Amino acid sequence: MTVIGLISDTHGLLRAGVHEALAGVSLILHAGDVGGDDILDELKLIAPVQAVFGNCDAPWLPGFAAERVLEVEGVRIHVSHGHELGRPRPEKLAAAYPGFDVLVYGHTHRQVIERVGDVLVVNPGAAGARRFDLSASVARLTIVDGRAEVELVELSGA
Repeated sequence: MTVIGLISDTHGLLRAGVHEALAGVSLILHAGDVGGDDILDELKLIAPVQAVFGNCDAPWLPGFAAERVLEVEGVRIHVSHGHELGRPRPEKLAAAYPGFDVLVYGHTHRQVIERVGDVLVVNPGAAGARRFDLSASVARLTIVDGRAEVELVELSGA
């Protein structure tokens, strides 16, 4: 079993609750709009981090990529911010990135867990400052025997 932390749209704010919400994960995937290296440094105290840049990040910064592709226990995962598709929706992501088992994105700040066919599409929501009257959250992606499941974890605090 592998547990991966999913986080997005921190915009320079890492809530204290993130440490508890992502405790025990083996890897953290940040789906963009990080808001600075200090956020990645803080997340690295929890687990190794792979990040993509969002529309508010500088794409040339070291440690950032336009997309991340990885395979964990036979599950192929794609991470991008989603802004490259305009208004990302699960169906749009599945069409744009075929051949993956899990698609992770951010940008909209809205929590999404949806299956499009056999593809699990996840937006962990925004973990930074509260915007659009949405709750702050992250997600935990669990992979067991080649199958991925995800749960959202709401973050407390302002």
